[in-house]
Formats: sequence, C-alpha cells, structure tokens
Amino acid sequence: MSQSQELTATFQSYMENPLLWPMLEVLRKQPSGWKVHTLAANLSELGFMPVLDDSPEKDLFKRNFLIMNALYQLQETLYPEKWLQVEAMNIMLMPAQRAIHCEIDLDDPLREYYTQWHNYEANEGEVRRLLNEFWTRYRKAVGGTSDLNMNRMNALKLFKLPAEATQLEIRRTWRKLALKWHPDRDNGNAETFRVLCEAWNVLRHD
Repeated sequence: MSQSQELTATFQSYMENPLLWPMLEVLRKQPSGWKVHTLAANLSELGFMPVLDDSPEKDLFKRNFLIMNALYQLQETLYPEKWLQVEAMNIMLMPAQRAIHCEIDLDDPLREYYTQWHNYEANEGEVRRLLNEFWTRYRKAVGGTSDLNMNRMNALKLFKLPAEATQLEIRRTWRKLALKWHPDRDNGNAETFRVLCEAWNVLRHD
C-alpha cells in the first residue's frame, strides 16, 4: 500500500473538524508565527471557539486537542500542494517547494493521539454535538442559509457524484472543492463556497 493509500485509510474513519476551515483562513492571512494557544485565542476572538468546559484545566485541554486535531486534518487536506508544519510552538503554512523533503509521518505518536476522537475525553454523541455547533458557527460566518433548496440529490449533483457515492468519496470531494473555491484563494468565489457549504451540510449527516 502506498503512503497516499495508507493516509486515506488512516483518515477515512475520522469525523471532520469544522475548525480547519476558519483555521485555513487565519493561516493564509498570517502563515507563520503561531503557537497552539495563540491560534486558539484568535479563533475564539473570531467567534469559532466557545468555552468548552467549566473547569479551566479541562477547557484548556479540550481547546488544545481540537486545535491539534484540526491542524493534522488540515495538513492532510493541503498535502502535497502546501505543507503545514504542525508543532505546538511553531505552526507554519508553507508552499510545497519550501518543504520539498517534508512528508506526513503516519507513525508520529502525537498525530496518532490527536486524531483519535476518543482521546477528547467525551462520548461520541458529545463530540458530534460539538462539531455540529462549530459547523453552524462557520456556516453563519460564510453566509450560510437554510433557504436554499438543497437536498441530497441536488448536493450530489453539485459535487458531481453518483447517488451511491460513499461518505469517503463525498468527504474527499468536499475538501477538494472547498480548497478550490475558498474565498481566500486567488481564484476563489465566496458565493460558490457558500453553496458548497450548504451541500456539504446536507451530505455530512448521511
């Protein structure tokens, strides 16, 4: 099995962390100079990171976990077009040519820990509720609306996928289209991205 196939197999069972999209916007505007806690603080200021626990210690742990989880998911999403350096005290987004010798380390114990949702110290229902809350916040931020006539058939048509498309195929297509049309990209389009968000909002629940 090739590294790319192993990478796909590793990530296919993960729930997508919606923080990776506002995080991408932040990193595109300022590609370097970030630490986990400063990135979390910035996302909090933007309204994407609420208080996660009444206990300050648990709140800090959960914030760090969600940031690291999103960073690793974003690293996988951007690779190999760009390289996202994931280090707690030195987070940096780089063009691929500046990191030609970098590759995703599937044996990294930190990656293994932060990409396993059971380490978040919450049951699956709570994690899904939290991610749905994050996604709702992000949809509002990009102008999402429930007024669109978006159902599964229309969403799959927009993604150019057949009715029998698997969740893995849907998620791959969503990430590819989201990266292509993200408003922060040179050729991105905010309205197209907004409609894609609505399609993904329908398909991600299936």
